[in-house]
Amino acid sequence: MNLNECLKRIEPQSGEWREAAKRKIHRLTMPRWALGRLLDLAVDLAGMTRRLDFPVARKRVVLMAGDHGIVAEGVSPQPQCVTVQMLRNFSGGGGAIRVLSSVAGAEVVLADLGVNADVSGIPGVLPYKIAMGTANFRYGPAMSREQAVQALETGIRLAETFAPQTDVFATGEMGIGNTTPSSAIVTVFSGEEDPSPFVGSGAGLDPALLKHKSEVIREVLVRNAPDPDDPVDVLAKVGGFEIGGIAGLILGAAAIRKPVLVDGFISTAGALIAQRLSPESAEYMILAHSSAERGHRRMRELLGKEPLLDLGLRLGEGTGAALAMPLLDAARAVMTDMSTFESSGVTEEGL
Repeated sequence: MNLNECLKRIEPQSGEWREAAKRKIHRLTMPRWALGRLLDLAVDLAGMTRRLDFPVARKRVVLMAGDHGIVAEGVSPQPQCVTVQMLRNFSGGGGAIRVLSSVAGAEVVLADLGVNADVSGIPGVLPYKIAMGTANFRYGPAMSREQAVQALETGIRLAETFAPQTDVFATGEMGIGNTTPSSAIVTVFSGEEDPSPFVGSGAGLDPALLKHKSEVIREVLVRNAPDPDDPVDVLAKVGGFEIGGIAGLILGAAAIRKPVLVDGFISTAGALIAQRLSPESAEYMILAHSSAERGHRRMRELLGKEPLLDLGLRLGEGTGAALAMPLLDAARAVMTDMSTFESSGVTEEGL
């Protein structure tokens, strides 16, 4: 399924199934909407899947990896080689995402979209390399438009490939320097010229260097002039291969009516690209958590989403999505296992 075909297939959630879920919830043995946002989640999942017994057991984190030429400008405290080192760590079962996914009962898929190294010898890393990292977008576009579409279609392909074994997708990423393109993307879609409110420390950048990071992004936006009305142009000029892959995964999942747990700052940058390409795709996104990274609040506002969790996370990798997964299991259990007023003999008026 190419990008255009995918976009044509995306439909809104089913209003009929959302209403059916609400009717079922109103019959459950508790005061009206007493489980709050857990019930909102249940309604969303019913609308996405067109089922009241929505399947959520088979969970899969798709972790996209890519490097960024912009790290040459001193915007990250970590060297680029850490990307491939962390891929080896993930492959060997280490890393937070492996630990937390195991707790959640989720599978982890590793995909190389643009790591600046030969990763063919790392077990379990799927080979989708578009290039050896993006170009340094301080001096021109991060990638060509064709490469941007390729990144999106790689994400779509991953959604299609794993759909038969997956009920719920989750986004993950690894790429030193990727908070810089993410800050650039939210600045563009916010219609702002000053990126500083959306620029944070990423993987631990010294606060004294935040001003430099903001100035680099400001210069990038002037030089490249990404068009906010053309999300592929934004991705090509100031994005990353893994960000494009995340956007494509979301679009592909939406086209086949699968929920997607969106992780933190970088994943939400991909979600913004997906939303701009298909507003209906946002109806299949579940924002897992509120990132501690500056700029995430504005991203949430642009998406119109409230996060399930707020734990001060800023790691990425898909860790926040993994932590939110049990809430989906809880939402299903309420819908399928909880007694109704009719089945229990409880008097509704008494609650």
